[in-house]
Amino acid sequence: MKETREEARFIGRPAKVVQMEPAMVVEWPRTFIHRHTYGKLTPFFKGLQEGRLLATRCKNPKCPENRLWLPARADCPDCLQPMAWEEIPQPVIGTIYTYTRVAYGGMGLEISEPYWQIDVELEGVCTIFKGWLKYGEPKIGMKVRAQFQDVPTNTILNIYWVPHDG
Repeated sequence: MKETREEARFIGRPAKVVQMEPAMVVEWPRTFIHRHTYGKLTPFFKGLQEGRLLATRCKNPKCPENRLWLPARADCPDCLQPMAWEEIPQPVIGTIYTYTRVAYGGMGLEISEPYWQIDVELEGVCTIFKGWLKYGEPKIGMKVRAQFQDVPTNTILNIYWVPHDG
């Protein structure tokens, strides 16, 4: 029997050379469409579109963790039972738990750089919610207030935080 041999081959387009000296630099554009389902977490993203922050709580009365989860979980990480949706009352005020300055966010980032990425602690929530500070300089323990984009992004970037003076 004759052995057939398939060869792998380059199917892309040659990168454009934009500079040769002192080092070679190429322009290597990448584009893609990523389709992502929010599945059981769809209510969370619909809430963001509507300017509401939704969290989940375990419905199992025997579960040891009965605080809210944010980001929301479809099923309880502790007892694996379904969760119930609850809205965080407005205004949503949190406390900066920690922060970092993002200078180079990487490909696909849709926030202008540099920006402050902050972790926000919310009363009654057992997790730390990650987000971004629209303006100002963060400090650990600083109060921040949730805001929502006027034109929904349909992503987690629909929510951002601003300093809260109240």
